[in-house]
Amino acid sequence: MWTGLVFLGVIIGSIAFHIWTPWWWTDIASNWSKMDDTIILSFWIGGGVFILVALFMVYCIFRYNYKEGRKVEYKPEDKKLEFHLTWLTTLGVVALLAPGLLVWNDYIKVPDNAQHVEVMAWQWGWKYRLPGEDGKLGTSSNKIISDSNPFGINLDDPNGKDDIIIDSNELHVAKDRPVKILLRSIDVLHNYYVPQFRAKMDAVPGIVSFYWFEPNKNGEYEVLCAEYCGVGHYAMRGIVIVEDEENYNKWLAKHETFSSFVAKQKNDNIKNNQLAKINNLLNDK
Repeated sequence: MWTGLVFLGVIIGSIAFHIWTPWWWTDIASNWSKMDDTIILSFWIGGGVFILVALFMVYCIFRYNYKEGRKVEYKPEDKKLEFHLTWLTTLGVVALLAPGLLVWNDYIKVPDNAQHVEVMAWQWGWKYRLPGEDGKLGTSSNKIISDSNPFGINLDDPNGKDDIIIDSNELHVAKDRPVKILLRSIDVLHNYYVPQFRAKMDAVPGIVSFYWFEPNKNGEYEVLCAEYCGVGHYAMRGIVIVEDEENYNKWLAKHETFSSFVAKQKNDNIKNNQLAKINNLLNDK
């Protein structure tokens, strides 16, 4: 008897907690409201099954409570019951999976006018690369990454010379313009995640993964790494600022291209070599 009341209390408590829970998702700031719809549908289906099963258990506890003289009937199988349970389970699984597959189909169909943004993940931070005036990112490889070429851009690819280098955890994007995120990692598995955008993807060493979103609310949003990546995982954060097109273009104009970055590196190397020669001459004297 008491067991049935406990189960009933669990059902009521679970429903109450779901309704009045203080933990809920953040306000959405992108086009992916379908993500929320899919999660809500999962709540309804999963929650409904939980309530029905729990209520059935409560019913069985009260209905078949111990009574002296009552005998148990052993029934090794019930084909009719098994048939109904199999089809109900199948329908439930389809109802859970189908919406997600439909959303995924849209998730990987990037609009033609999307702004490409390459995200370089490293322990423990983010760097960015955007296409220059030609609108194309140069080819790259982790094998040629160095201090003078932090993105491993192919020096022989003309498309990479005007690529814009963002050596910072801060990224700006234009409001109401699709953004295609291209993810790379130079060390271990990471995951680029902005909760308000409802979109994320693993950054896997050796391959380029991608997803897209369209920000629709101006603001400053925190970037999180959603995949444990070592002792500094908690500090692997960044900022995405959504702003109007004019301010975005002003921000973009402040950053140097890859060709100017390489030229500056060469000048620095020349200066360092000259200083080294002067120091050697002074030491010889």
